Amino acid sequence: MPGFLRSVVAASLLLWAGVAVAQTDWLQKGKDLLGKGGGDGAAGAAAGALSTDELTAGLKEALRVGTERVVSQLGRTDGFNADSTIRIPLPESMQTVRSTLQPLGMSGMLDDLETRLNRAAEAATPEAQALFVQAISEMTLDDAKAIYDGPADAATRYFESKMSKPLAEAMRPIVDDSLAEVGAIKAYDSLMGQYRAVPLVPDVKADLTNHVLDKGMDGIFHYVAQEEAAIRANPAARTTDILKRVFGASS
Repeated sequence: MPGFLRSVVAASLLLWAGVAVAQTDWLQKGKDLLGKGGGDGAAGAAAGALSTDELTAGLKEALRVGTERVVSQLGRTDGFNADSTIRIPLPESMQTVRSTLQPLGMSGMLDDLETRLNRAAEAATPEAQALFVQAISEMTLDDAKAIYDGPADAATRYFESKMSKPLAEAMRPIVDDSLAEVGAIKAYDSLMGQYRAVPLVPDVKADLTNHVLDKGMDGIFHYVAQEEAAIRANPAARTTDILKRVFGASS
């Protein structure tokens, strides 16, 4: 990934040249380094003999740390519900229900259902971590190069392509169970009962499970993209041995 390996290259260049260099120079040198198979020859020795395997391992480790942060952040009480950026609203199909019941003093029922949808997403989010670990473990050198040479959100798009279908499959039964356990189904039925009691309203149906799944995955990947940006600037706070090895020289 560009930013992650920019930091790798920054470390290498500081050792090679002993002076600060422009970020664009880091990017090009990183491409050269990966293209040549890592730290080989005199340049590799001067750079601390960082191999392609070490660079790839550093990328994987930074992504592992970053995705763990996302899952920990969102997979807890109010991870979704208290976050205005990713808070799951009522399904679009229920806006008619809102506009009908809100003037009748039933805003509390609408807000309660919305909260329960977010609780279901929070309960299901921890399932994502094992899939992130699997996607990272399956990442090849070609994948790492493609991420590095790709757009600013290349790693996020990699995860989406590898994980979207299995993540939806893994989260679906948990969302189903959670919707029942947190009372969302009961709240929905009660709300719709009130709505249908109003004369001449149009019929409304909502698939709560698919709605929570879609919005829940959107929220997860939204923050994965933010972590990717953070990795570009400061790779996962160098919290593990491989990150200290790969990035420590740039401190």
